[in-house]
Amino acid sequence: MHESSVSAAVATRTLSESDSKSLLAPFGVSFAKEAKVGTAEEAVAAARAMGSAVVVKLGGDSIAHKTERGLVRLRLSGDEAVRLAAEELLAAARPDDGEVHLLVAEMVSGAREFIVGMLVDPQFGPTVMLGVGGVMAEALKDVVFRPAPVDADSGAAMIDGLRTSALLDAFRGEAAVNRAELVKILRGVSDCVQANPDIASIDINPLIVRSDGSVVAVDALVERTTSGEPSYIKRSSTRKPYSDEQFRAFFEPRGVVVAGASTHPGKFGFVSLHNILASGYAGQVFGTNLQGENVLGVQTVADVEELPRDAIDLVFVCTPASTNQALLTACSAKGVKAAFLTSAGYGEAGDEGRLAEDELVEHADRLGMLMAGPNGQGVVSTPVSLCAQIVAPYPPAGAISIASQSGNFVSSFMNYARQTGVGVCRAVSAGNAAALGVADLVEWYGRDDKTKVSLAYVEGITDGRSLMERLGAVAAHKPVVVVKGGATDKGARAAASHTGALAANDSVFDGACKAHGITRAATVEEAYEVAASFATQPLPRGPRVVVLTTAGGWGVVTSDAIARDGLLELLALPADLLQQIDTKLPPRWSRNNPVDCAGGETRDTIPEVMEMIATHDSVDAIVYLGLGIQANQGRLMKESRFYPDHGLERIVSYHERQDARFAEAAHELSLATGKPIFVATELATADPENAGVEAVRRTGRLCYPSGNRAVTALGHLYRYAIHTGYANR
Repeated sequence: MHESSVSAAVATRTLSESDSKSLLAPFGVSFAKEAKVGTAEEAVAAARAMGSAVVVKLGGDSIAHKTERGLVRLRLSGDEAVRLAAEELLAAARPDDGEVHLLVAEMVSGAREFIVGMLVDPQFGPTVMLGVGGVMAEALKDVVFRPAPVDADSGAAMIDGLRTSALLDAFRGEAAVNRAELVKILRGVSDCVQANPDIASIDINPLIVRSDGSVVAVDALVERTTSGEPSYIKRSSTRKPYSDEQFRAFFEPRGVVVAGASTHPGKFGFVSLHNILASGYAGQVFGTNLQGENVLGVQTVADVEELPRDAIDLVFVCTPASTNQALLTACSAKGVKAAFLTSAGYGEAGDEGRLAEDELVEHADRLGMLMAGPNGQGVVSTPVSLCAQIVAPYPPAGAISIASQSGNFVSSFMNYARQTGVGVCRAVSAGNAAALGVADLVEWYGRDDKTKVSLAYVEGITDGRSLMERLGAVAAHKPVVVVKGGATDKGARAAASHTGALAANDSVFDGACKAHGITRAATVEEAYEVAASFATQPLPRGPRVVVLTTAGGWGVVTSDAIARDGLLELLALPADLLQQIDTKLPPRWSRNNPVDCAGGETRDTIPEVMEMIATHDSVDAIVYLGLGIQANQGRLMKESRFYPDHGLERIVSYHERQDARFAEAAHELSLATGKPIFVATELATADPENAGVEAVRRTGRLCYPSGNRAVTALGHLYRYAIHTGYANR
């Protein structure tokens, strides 16, 4: 039998095509009619019984890749053609092929081909794949993945997730693909691997779509472990989860001590103490310093023993790695329940550092102390005005809670909070995440009544399946937005089959997110905007969007973005809504969606038309474009030499009031109707002091920098609404 390996530690054997099909068929995978025979004459008889053109192949337990060796004959008709092909194939057998046989199958043809497979990803375990097949498969790499098990809903979502899903519609005179049959095959592959955990990979290629839309597999290969042991063993953690009491000590401490406080303004021990005091933290603040110096008005002590007992919950550690075990012991004796370590020299420093890090984690666990870091940036908790970190900024208060494997991105997200006014609740840079990881934080955010949405940045993933399951459990009741940097390691087996060769790890991660209802953002900017949308907007009940605009070009571009989304729908205006709008706009308005006011708006037009749209039963969401245009003219007037004369002061004030009114109307209508109303203008970044933009910020909502970015965020909200069952699909 053909030998290979899923990883360096797991040897596998490839089943013959016939045995592979026999294994898969009971699970609902539909194969072309086929006969297994031993001689040329038996092949002729089998072909005659099929009554149509046939395919003849040479098969055997040690023959995995027939096409590469020329062991397949296609479109054979008549006894002589079948006999000749069978004899040639039997003669082509090599001694190392072992026992061989012939497969005679009906010739199936169709203009469309797909690939279905299963690979065992080293991070995410058994993962089902669907891709576009045929000669363009390697070039297009149009593939989607979902972790097993795959059910009817996730199978249907896989089909919809193909970039070229239009191939499933009626095509070149052929019927639309029978999606139910395709879903049945995806589920069959999933069920097969669930029932046979020693399966290492499955490759069904090609899967041909007949002219009537039915789907049939004509080839399959299955790999199993030679030992019969499972090809993937789910990892289990022996660490006890942190308690709510420990998390409260971390995020809402009665008192904080900075260990290693310094009078030097360039040292972590100075900056962290400064930031705690400057942010307005109301709890008691202490510091340790070998000289017992006064730092920023805080009288430090030389020894932890001098600190009061049961007054401090959190120690912020700025001391060298060599002193930290003793420091944690002393702090624990004083009742400290949580520690954040900025100290470097641990896992990031090589083998010796990793050993020291493991010992530190074990030590903190023995003490019953929550430990964040080491090599971390800090913790922010705006409900108690805590900014215990070694860098700026300190964000406005809000409902977004951040967990990141990168301190830089914690700062970036908080900078966006300052820019947009959509604030942060909690934020932690996990550093080396030796004990407290992203999943631990997101799980607690899921229980935190002050958090509306979790925002996570992940990079190095050590157990992808567990991470997805834990984040997904939170996403079932509270949104989780993830942005990912880098890629997971490829398994050694990944390039050894068509399925594996197409398995870009990023796509595996993406499929896992979709399966668990985790919102994955493509960029850091998108991640923050989506999190801000979850924090400040209601979920849409459906996909029907109306674009209201005073900027015609932006209306067109935003409509294109809605079309590209794939699920959102640019609503065709109902007749009664169109007639209503007619009463407020002149005849030159677009009379379509986008609702382009065409310069015909008067003082109250925008709020009145927006109300007509928002209160209509057929509308699920609004994107409003053009805010700030009047105030932008006002800015130019204020900057001119003619201001404030010539009536400019009065007209500038009017323009600014109008744009503020429009922003407030969007907010109030969203609250009244429970529908998302996204306000978008490039002035959000081009002129943040624009009166319209400022008014959006005062409502606590995000002013989107463009219509297409608003649509991207809205699309994420709608997909989450579907996942949770909130949307009426």
